[in-house]
Amino acid sequence: MSKRRIVIVEDEADMAELIAMRLQREHYEVTVCNDGLDALGVIVADPPDLVILDLMLPGMSGKEITTRLRANSRTADLPIIMLTALSEETDVVVGLHIGADDYMTKPFSMSVLVARISALLRRAEQQRADIEQTLSAGPIEIDLDRHRVRLDGRDVSLTLTEFRLLAAIVTASGRVLQRDQLIDSAMGPDTIVTDRTIDVHMTALRKKLGEARKYIRTVRGVGYKLAGSEDSP
Repeated sequence: MSKRRIVIVEDEADMAELIAMRLQREHYEVTVCNDGLDALGVIVADPPDLVILDLMLPGMSGKEITTRLRANSRTADLPIIMLTALSEETDVVVGLHIGADDYMTKPFSMSVLVARISALLRRAEQQRADIEQTLSAGPIEIDLDRHRVRLDGRDVSLTLTEFRLLAAIVTASGRVLQRDQLIDSAMGPDTIVTDRTIDVHMTALRKKLGEARKYIRTVRGVGYKLAGSEDSP
């Protein structure tokens, strides 16, 4: 497993070095930036697993960096711990309001910083796992963990076979699935059914999807696929 990478954005060289040395002992890969504008470019070009960000920086402030990272789809969910020498409550509130995940005031305990980094990384990993359990196509949302399908925010009642067929097609992301592949996905590889059986289930599924049935396309003589932008309505 590759090391988690952390970018430290801190213009105080001694402080940056102390943090970097401690994190390297904790087996993190570390990149240090001393200028805010340079740091923004480094982070966006190759998003790390977490950013430790000083509030007061040359080139660009920590607040501005955070605002820009949150507005960029590549870094919108990037865990950020903001550091500052200021202790006023208003600075804490502003930092959290613009998107920082945590906030530490100098001087701080390195052990506490390491613990907060670990907690944030665990939370981010869990959030990614939760997202991976949810599929979507247009107004269709599929919760794989709960075996739940919603259409424009309302629940749609599907049979287990219909649910598995829909999940397989959406997961394929536009690849054409042959009928035998769909049989394996929906009913298991040892189930003996005809291609017509899948077509019957697909007809029932499309009926329940209403207007959203357009997201499931028939590829004649082959199988089914998720409609893409290149497909005519």
